[in-house]
Amino acid sequence: MNPAAPLGIGLRVWGTIAALAVVLIVGALRNPDFLGAENVLNVLRQNAVLALLATGMTIVILSGGIDLSVGSILAFASVVTVKLAGLGLPVAAAATLAVGAAAGVGNGLLVTRLQVAPFIATLVTLLALRGLTIALFGEETVALTEGRAAVMAFGRAHVLGLPVQVPIVAAAFLAGHVLLSHTRFGRAVYAVGGSEDSARLLGVDVAATKLAVYALSGMLAGLAGFLFAVRIGAGITNYGLGLELDAITAVALGGTLLTGGVGGIGGTVVGVLLVGFLFNLFNLDATLDTFLQKVVRGVLLTLVVVLQGGLTRRRR
Repeated sequence: MNPAAPLGIGLRVWGTIAALAVVLIVGALRNPDFLGAENVLNVLRQNAVLALLATGMTIVILSGGIDLSVGSILAFASVVTVKLAGLGLPVAAAATLAVGAAAGVGNGLLVTRLQVAPFIATLVTLLALRGLTIALFGEETVALTEGRAAVMAFGRAHVLGLPVQVPIVAAAFLAGHVLLSHTRFGRAVYAVGGSEDSARLLGVDVAATKLAVYALSGMLAGLAGFLFAVRIGAGITNYGLGLELDAITAVALGGTLLTGGVGGIGGTVVGVLLVGFLFNLFNLDATLDTFLQKVVRGVLLTLVVVLQGGLTRRRR
């Protein structure tokens, strides 16, 4: 987390850690398999997509923006993966990263060149890309036709006993942390999120920083689409609806201010784990159906926004 973060934000991250500990303890007491290796690895595998989206979302929010298009980028990228799988996984992976980055650059140009508010700009991309995906491929699951064996083998592969998705996500978290904490670009992101006018006085290229931020978010959403497709062996054109809100919730739970300038990847890791294990507990206990889980997600996000509003007023 940014060392300049106010004390209240730091304390709330510890609150999120405490909440995660409570969820783990309650889960272990209610179900002896909850903390078993199989379930823990399953939670990490299933939340790899959310983790990548939340990493990109953290960088965007720190810059003072928002990205509502990540779910649509993910869905499009998942279909691109299965369509290009016959050319080899490296080609499919590179294509999804390029598609995601291109969509992110589009968001960045809307925000920087046309001065469209980030909420509206990324909402436009969400709707346009979702419509394009369904128009091109239909509102259905797009199954693998070529390269199925290689895709399925990669999706089920393990590295040092861990599902392949886990080290990929860990590398993304680490790269994001280093980028934000130890590079000039990271300092520029915090400066822009804190105050664009002050950032300009410090010599920061605000437009270039924002463009790079949205490109990174789009690229990570593309990678998330790739991992999703290789895990289930298909692309789904209408997948990802609401995932942008889950990512925002995880970021906010991790202590990143939705107004920008304060937060970090470390807190986001905790937020992702809390969301992942909480809803895993609900699923194992069958205490909440899918629709009620959406209600809980909405309540969580509302509570975080209210708490952040109070902390921001105290900071001022």
